[in-house]
This record gives sequence, C-alpha cells and structure tokens, in this order.
Amino acid sequence: MTYSISDLEQLSGIQSHTIRMWEQRYDALKPDRSEGNTRKYDDEQLKRLLNIVSLNQSGIKISKICSLSSHDFNVLLDRQLERFTIDKRYEAIVGQLIRYGISFDGISFSNLLTRSFQELGTIACYQEIIYPLLVKLGLMWSKDDICPAHEHFISQIIRQKLFSAIDKLPNCEAAAERWLLFLPEDEDHDIGLLLAYYILKLNGKNVIFLGSKVPLSSIKEVLPTTKINHILLFMVRARMVNAAQDYIDQLSDICANVKMHLSGNGQLIGKLANVDHINWCKTLEEFEETMKKTAIYETNI
Repeated sequence: MTYSISDLEQLSGIQSHTIRMWEQRYDALKPDRSEGNTRKYDDEQLKRLLNIVSLNQSGIKISKICSLSSHDFNVLLDRQLERFTIDKRYEAIVGQLIRYGISFDGISFSNLLTRSFQELGTIACYQEIIYPLLVKLGLMWSKDDICPAHEHFISQIIRQKLFSAIDKLPNCEAAAERWLLFLPEDEDHDIGLLLAYYILKLNGKNVIFLGSKVPLSSIKEVLPTTKINHILLFMVRARMVNAAQDYIDQLSDICANVKMHLSGNGQLIGKLANVDHINWCKTLEEFEETMKKTAIYETNI
C-alpha cells in the first residue's frame, strides 16, 4: 500500500511540514516520487515513521534517532520493548506463550492458555495475559521480530479459546436485550470484540455477533430484520480522521434508533466530532459499568 504525506500526517499525528523537515535535515524517510514529484510512502516507511515518533516521545531527540545505524535503531526499540511492563505474576506465562507462538508449537501454546483460563477465569485471563501478550506482539512486529504468520497463528488459538468460553455460558432468555457486535469492513482483529461478546452473554444479553470486516450495507440490512437495542463496534487500526468521521456519520444515520457503543483507538476516537450520542468505552471497566447501567434501565422499564 502507498501513502501520501497527508496520509502519514493523519496516521502518525505529525504535521506534514514537520515530516518534510525531518526528511531534509535528518534523512528520516526516503519516499518514492511520482512523475509529478509527489512524495509516495510504502508500509515500511510508515512503520519507520511510527517507530521514530514512538522513540521521540520517549525523550530521544530526532537528530539522534535518525543518525543511528539500523542495529542501534533496533537496540532502542528493544529497550522500549523491555520497558513494557507485565504483572510479575504473569510475566513468565506471557513470555512462554510468545516462545511457543514463535516456534508454532500450537499444542503447548493451547495447553498453557487453557490452564490460564481455568485458573484466572476468562475476563482476568484476558486482562492479565492475553492483552499484554497482544501488546507485546505489536511492539515485536514494529521491529520485525515476528512476521504476520506468527500473529495469525497466535490470534487464531486465542479466538478458539474465547469462542469455547462463550459456548459454555447458558443461553439468554428470548426476550433479553439484543446487542449487535461487528467490526468495520477494514478491521479484522476481533479478539477484543469476542471478549465483549463473552461479557454480554455472561450478563444475560442476546448477542448477534457478525465478526470482522462487515460492510455498512450489511448493517443496514440487519437492523430492520430484528429488534436491536444496542450496537457495539471497535475501531482499532490507524486511519485518517476524515475517513473515520465519514464512517461514524453514516453509521449514526443507519442506527438512528439504536444506542451506539464504540471502543478501540482512543487517539482516533478522541478526534471525532458530533459523537455525543455514542457511548465511548475507553476501558474494560467502563464497558462492564455499561452492562450494569443497561441492567438497571431494563428493570425500570
């Protein structure tokens, strides 16, 4: 995929003129040029910029970051990875899961994760082990320590465990409040959405789970066919603010009579306008609090 400099501005939060200055002064990026001399950037250039921004935000000067050799650049990323802290009680488990995942040892990974679910429970296992594991994998991806195959392998096992936990819960009553869960058509990481599915079913809600990459046209078709009280979606990936705003505006029109809940990329969601009608769940605790509020509302009807 290719990006313009304005795309990089939206995705990194760094203004275009600053990116140009970093290129000219420090050779930070090396874009290709179109016939009209327009800058074009690929995924590797975007990843490098995001890494530069991350290191700069940790207190290192741009001039120093950009003067580093590839080896020294990766050393700094390693240090950033080391600074990501995991609860000491679960650090060894997360580390072992990563080792099993990188070696594609599915049996060992699955067995250890199953024991963690059994000992901690689904929600605590997500908070203490799965979420830190996913964050650490993201940091490792940023410095090319893992490839997409590793991430897919690990994610699929986690998804299987969450579906199994959901399946073990009792079915809700037919008249229970209905929630529609989905990800936009450019989102495919649904592990957080699956945890929400578990929490909703645990609280007796009727869940219609559509999963990832759902077109707006499909949402428009589903709503008239069944009574939906709430919709929940996640917007996680980096994207241009104007594109996210356009999506939310269209979805709000489609779901005018439904309570909307949104979670995911706080940096992006915080920049959206005209979203007072949407419940923004910033944390897992806030989502669980939403469950309590809707339960109170139902008893008062």
